[in-house]
Amino acid sequence: MNTQSKSDSYASAGVDITAGYKAVELMKKHIARTAVPGADTDIGGFGGLFELDLTGISKPVLVSGTDGVGTKLKIAFLMDKHDTVGIDCVAMCVNDIICAGAKPLYFLDYIACGKNYPEKIADIVKGVCEGCVQSGAALIGGETAEMPGFYPVDEYDLAGYCTGIVDKDKIIDNKTMKAGDVIIALPSSGVHSNGFSLVRKVFDVENADIKTPLEALGGKSLGEALLTPTKIYVKPVLALLEKVKVKGISHITGGGFYENIPRSIPDGLGAVINKADIKILPIFRLLAETGNISERDMFNTYNMGVGMSIVVAPEDVDTALEILKANGEDAYVIGRIEESENKITLN
Repeated sequence: MNTQSKSDSYASAGVDITAGYKAVELMKKHIARTAVPGADTDIGGFGGLFELDLTGISKPVLVSGTDGVGTKLKIAFLMDKHDTVGIDCVAMCVNDIICAGAKPLYFLDYIACGKNYPEKIADIVKGVCEGCVQSGAALIGGETAEMPGFYPVDEYDLAGYCTGIVDKDKIIDNKTMKAGDVIIALPSSGVHSNGFSLVRKVFDVENADIKTPLEALGGKSLGEALLTPTKIYVKPVLALLEKVKVKGISHITGGGFYENIPRSIPDGLGAVINKADIKILPIFRLLAETGNISERDMFNTYNMGVGMSIVVAPEDVDTALEILKANGEDAYVIGRIEESENKITLN
């Protein structure tokens, strides 16, 4: 820890340099958990280092993704719980790049805050590190920016960036997708990290009691249900890719079914989804009822209980389900691919 660098003038403007040093010291034990071969997780330099191992990869392609947590952070502020939003941040990035078949290599985070409370910053990074462990990525760097007057002293923003690798010949595209292929759902853990502006409006979270357990949510409070971290699908999907030809993957984020599933489908084909087969989570039913939100708007905004969809050939369905379930995913069939000018149809 740097004990020489100190600026009374900067501190008088609201920026405590020494708090930043303390935060780094507190987070180092969490960062150490994310170490993977090739990574230099000794935080403190000016750039994150990662040595590529290209064994078995003939045409390496790097795949990158970046995202934030959005206004879900408002729930963390209200609950004063900051050790899970980092998982969301990692999930939103690594779940995107796995859609191309890329194995995450490393992650960097960016935290901007009104005031640097070292213990809070360390809690945020603890969640980031847990997300990295779940996805097999190393946390090799980051930035904490104390910005008084720009953010309220008790608030912060969180964003991240990840890079993964895939052999060019194994990139998942939709070139082999055809009518008759089957769509498999991977269950979500909840609202994940999308649509929280509407969530906050419907439940009036700033003025409501979000800490009392609710029967409609299985005994969880509204705050607990909303703060449930985004599920990370990397390891189950990587296990699937080793044994099954996957023709398309969609990460169901903002825009719900109508925006995300069509992104993995070629022209001339469409997805037919059987709504009755979808295992809709209680939080979505409560949200729709409380806000009087139409079914179409719900499916056009939220994941509705399906965090990721995967397209495989009919003869591979049983094997795919077996592999996914062996890797902790209660996967199930929700539809099929058909010749259609409509990119998606919900029956």
